[in-house]
Formats: sequence, structure tokens, C-alpha cells
Amino acid sequence: MPPRSLALPLALLAFCVTLGTAEAQVPRPSKYADLVRAELVTQESAVAPGATLTAGVRLTMKPGWHVYWRNPGDSGLPPEIAWTLPPGFSAGGIAWPAPERIPVGDLMNFGYEGEVLLTVPLTAPDSLGAGPVPLKAKVSYLVCERECVPGEATLSTSLPVAATGTSPRPDPRHAALFAQGRERLPVPAPWPVRMRQEGGTPVLDIDAPGLEARDVAFFPYSETALEHAAAQVATSDAAGLHLRLQRSSQADAAAPQADGVLTFTEETGSGPVRRAYALGTATPAPAAVSAPAAASPAAPAPTALAAGAAETGGLWQAAILAFLGGLLLNLMPCVFPVLSIKVLSLVRHSGESPGRVRLHGLAYTAGVLATFLGLAGLLIALRAGGAQIGWGFQLQSPLVVAGLAYGLLAMGLSLSGVWHLGGRAAALGDGLARRAGLEGSFFTGVLATVVATPCTAPFMGAAVGYGLTQGAAVALAVFAALGLGLALPFALLTAWPAGLRRLPRPGAWMETLKGLLAFPLYLTVAWLVWVLSQQVGPAGLMAGLTGLVLVGFCAWAIERGRMAGPLARRGAQVAALLSLLGLAGLLAVLDRDRAGPVAVASADGIEPFTQARLDALLAAHRPVFVNMTAAWCITCQVNDRATLRAAAVQDAFKAHDVAQLKGDWTNQNPEITRVLEANGRSGVPLYLLYDGRGGVAVLPQILTESIMRDAVAALPAGTGPRAALP
Repeated sequence: MPPRSLALPLALLAFCVTLGTAEAQVPRPSKYADLVRAELVTQESAVAPGATLTAGVRLTMKPGWHVYWRNPGDSGLPPEIAWTLPPGFSAGGIAWPAPERIPVGDLMNFGYEGEVLLTVPLTAPDSLGAGPVPLKAKVSYLVCERECVPGEATLSTSLPVAATGTSPRPDPRHAALFAQGRERLPVPAPWPVRMRQEGGTPVLDIDAPGLEARDVAFFPYSETALEHAAAQVATSDAAGLHLRLQRSSQADAAAPQADGVLTFTEETGSGPVRRAYALGTATPAPAAVSAPAAASPAAPAPTALAAGAAETGGLWQAAILAFLGGLLLNLMPCVFPVLSIKVLSLVRHSGESPGRVRLHGLAYTAGVLATFLGLAGLLIALRAGGAQIGWGFQLQSPLVVAGLAYGLLAMGLSLSGVWHLGGRAAALGDGLARRAGLEGSFFTGVLATVVATPCTAPFMGAAVGYGLTQGAAVALAVFAALGLGLALPFALLTAWPAGLRRLPRPGAWMETLKGLLAFPLYLTVAWLVWVLSQQVGPAGLMAGLTGLVLVGFCAWAIERGRMAGPLARRGAQVAALLSLLGLAGLLAVLDRDRAGPVAVASADGIEPFTQARLDALLAAHRPVFVNMTAAWCITCQVNDRATLRAAAVQDAFKAHDVAQLKGDWTNQNPEITRVLEANGRSGVPLYLLYDGRGGVAVLPQILTESIMRDAVAALPAGTGPRAALP
């Protein structure tokens, strides 16, 4: 595609983003007012030293609107509660009431309509002052009907300190509310329960002979184990109740576990009774507690940026970090192929006037900024609609990966002389040939940004994560700073006449250089095909490879037609058009053949990441290393092969009995997205080292063996197999 043809779509995209941003600043119309009413209540009327009290966040939704369970289903976000408690207090995890199945179109959500009480145990220290005791909670939620609206509320209450030697009495104002809330909490199942496979179909068996149940539903804790919208068929026989489920296309290689909540209506002698049972051993993670309270065992330690986000200057800190991250992106391996194009562009234009060369630098900067802001605007809009995605989200789509591979192959073939990108077609009007050079620089900026998205440079992760947790204007400002950092080196070189004079003059040698610079592009195409192989099945991969052949044929046909007579030129144009139509058909086949997540090799002691598995390991006080990665993240792959697989690092893990969990974000995975967001990140890589004693370290995005060895050596004494020795 000629660079000029991209100008109009990009301009329209930037215009739409501008409209979306402006609309986001306008106060919401009245129909969005009071969708959720939040209230902080306590079961007890006072606080006793060393005792545990039950606090609850009561959410009341408008009719037709709903909030989400811990596993929201096919879309959505569960409510989050961040506590600010006095020193010495600690908060446990949310006790989630049994949810309902809420269909929305072809999707199935898990959540609550009407009203729900989310209770959390709060433990007081052994000694308390005179009181009163202030309790504060910030609750964030996503409330949806056909559309979704994010919201938050800051709640507070205070309780007196109970007299010495007395136990706090229940608060009569809230007694009925907490009693109703307890009835909705699932209890441990009284019968044996197991999940078995029947010809690849998961079947949940409940050994409850004689159980008469209807309206049976199973809600898995894992967000990627089962197809949420699939029908759940329940049958009963002499052995008990059997529920046939459907395995998710995103499920890992291991069989789904019976971890979740089972609900049904039981026919009893006194009438129908709604039951809810908690199955399996997975437990919710403890709630987040803000300073000055102690951090909960599984809560990630806040980064310096996150801790200062509420302070004045948080935006400036994020912008500076984003700018530095953009500068370092120029050195990342995923941007190297585009550097070759930029070098060739500078050599080509070195003979022009300094003013003209500066225009090339400005055009390149405009391309970088337009693409960064366009991707950021799209990301913000999708996240506001409930999509759990982060930076680099577009490369989770096989269509985008294949399209990028086809575009880079076409550019590589042009550099190799197979065809001339643009050619005489660029002369479509007076003066257009002169503007084509600037459009080429603009397109180089676009390509540099698109290829840079798989990488997360140092400083960049925290800045982007902060920006996406703020309003749209703040997020766009952070992404603009990131784009300026990426564009600055090239822009400065074009604005430096002394440096331009040192570049060699254009000549015949440029054809040789141009041919050599095609090979980094071919290498990038090979990498993108490898990424595609992680996302699609065999049929999809064959379609993707056939598309590469069609791109080559199309380029060859266009070039042959350019040098032929009128009749042959028309034939070549028809052949190229048919190739493009075939390419579109192949892309449709490719997108339908989505592959499930690649199974993580267990022979090396590495397990696939799930929140339930992490919770279980932390509950056992075992140190855990969490590696959030993706096939399209080159930084991740370099770290994995150069550092994490090193014998010295693996030996250190074994010596301290560190469990390894690997989260593959090649395709969308809501559980991984939540972990990224909880640590102030919006993309991979992310490396977390839990010490098994309640602490967690966020490791750098560029790893070395010494960094890993030092981090493992810093684990508290008593971890690892040596702790069991007398």
C-alpha cells in the first residue's frame, strides 16, 4: 500500500480519538447518574483489641444494571476494594456471594443485579487507643447494562473501641443486611465432587444420590477454563448429579479443575430452596490495604510511581518516565528493522536543503505521535467498554500480526528490487511526487511505532500503567511523551546540519545498501510468522504462509505490468487484484482457526499461571516467581533465553524451592491483565518474586543473571528445602 493511502485513515483515526477524548471530558448525561449507590457498613458496633470485625461494601444497582463477580465471565471487571486503615490493622479477602448468570447478547457474564454485600474481615491489633477507629475504603467497579460505565466511591465510617473485657455486639441497624448476605455466601460442599473428562468434554460429578436439583449452574474461578456462554446440561442418576460443560478455547493443556461455585434449586419437603456450594481449594487473594496499614500477604508492593500517583506532580513524573522509555525504545531489538529504513531515508535526503531535511524529521515525528495517540485512544475506548487488554493488545490479534508481516514483506521486496513501492502510481497529481517523500517519512514513524509496541522499555511500564489508570487526557499526555521520546533521536539528527554534512552523498552504492537493509525486514517477517504460529492452529498457519506467497506474487505482477504494454499491464493489475482478494479470504480463515494457549513445559518445573495456583502457593508460604510474557514480546523472549533459562538462575530457584509460574499473554487472558494492572503495568514483561512471607518484589524489565541471583538470595531465611533440616 503506498504511504499516501494511509494518510486519510490515520487522519480520520486521530480525529475520532480527538472527538472521543473531548466527549470524555463532558459531564455524563443524567441517565448515568446514580447507577450504583455504595455504602460502607460493619456488622459490629465497636472494635475490640485483637478481634476480627466484618466490614461490608453494599452496592445497590439501578434496575437492569449489574456489577461483576470475581470471575466476571466473558467481559467486565470485578469490584476492587482498597482499604486505608489505622496502623496495625489488616484486611482479608472479599467473601464473594454466589453470582448469577447474566446473558448479554452472545456473551455470558457472572455478577449481581439489584443489590450485593461484599464482606471483608478486618483484624485489629492487640492494643488500641481511646478511639474512635476510622475505616476508609475506595471501591472501584464497572457497572453494565448493554453499555458499561466505570465508577468509584470513597467510603468511610468510624467505630468506638469496645470496653476492656467486653465483646462488641452486632449493630442492630445492619443485622438483617449481614444475615441476608451470609445466606448468599457459598458453603463447602457436603458431598465428594470431581471433574472428569469424557471424550474431551469436562463433566462435573457430584456424588449426591437422591439429590433433586434444577437450575444448576457452575461458576469456575478460572476465567479461561470453560466456555462461559455454553449450555450446562445437568442430569441425575443413582450416583448423583452430573453437569456437562464445555472446555474453553483459551484453556491450558491441563484438564479443568472443580474449583468454583455450584448453585442449584433443591426440591425439599418444605418447598424449593436455592443452594450455593464452594468447590475446590482455591481461595480469593487478600484485599489491598493502603499505608499506614501493613500490606496483606498476597498484595503486591506498590511501585514508587504508584505510591506517588495521588500527589501533585504525578503526571509530570509519568511523562518524564514515558519520555525516557521512548528514548530507550530506539535501542530495543524490536525497533532495529525500522532503524535500517530510517538510516536509508537519511542517506537519501542528505543532499537536500537543511530546511527540507528538517521537514522529514517533523513528518517522522508526526507519524510517531499520530500512531501512538491513535493506539492509545483505541486502547482507552476498549478498556472503558470492559475489555481487559493492555499495551501491545493489537498484537494479540492474528489478523494484525499477519497484516504486519505482509506489509513488512512488501517493503522488503521493494528494497530488494522486486518491485517499486509507489512507482509511477505516486504521480497522481501536480506536486504529489514532492510530497511523497514527506509521506514516506510519516509512514516510517507509523511503522516504527507499530513495530515498537511489542517492547516495554525500562521506565515505560510504570508510566503507561499509571496513565491508563487515570483519565483519558492524562493517558494521552503520557503516550504523547512516549512518542516524543521515540521520535527525538531521528528528529534531532535531521535538525543538526553539521551531522547531516557528515553523511555520504547519494550514489550508486545506495542500491547495494538498500538490498542489504531488506534482510532485517525479512528477519522480522520470520519472527512475526513464529508469533502467528502461537496464535492459530495448523489451518490458520497455512493460510498465513499462503498469504506471504500472494504478497510476493502481487508485487511481482505489479512490477511486470509496470514495464509491459497496456494489455499486459491490465492483466497484471487483474492478477494483483485477485491476489489481494485471495489474501482477504485467507485472513478470514486465519482468524477462525484460533489456537488455545501453548502448554508450558512442566518438565522444567514451570507451571502455567492461574490466580488460583498463585493463591494456593502463597497460602503454603512458598516463594513464587511469576513471569508474565508473550510470544510477540521480543524483550520477554531475550530475557527468557539469555537469563531465565540460565543454569545459574535455575539452580538458585531450586536451592530456595522457588515455584515458577509463567503467564502467556500472547492471546488475551483476563487473569494476566488483572495482575498487570494490580502492579501498575499495562503490558509485558512483568516479573514478580513473592517471598512466601507476605512480600513481593517487582524485578526490572531487562534481566541479567546477577539481578536474578541477587533477588533470590535476598529471600527471607527459612525459605527453601534447607528450612526443613534440623
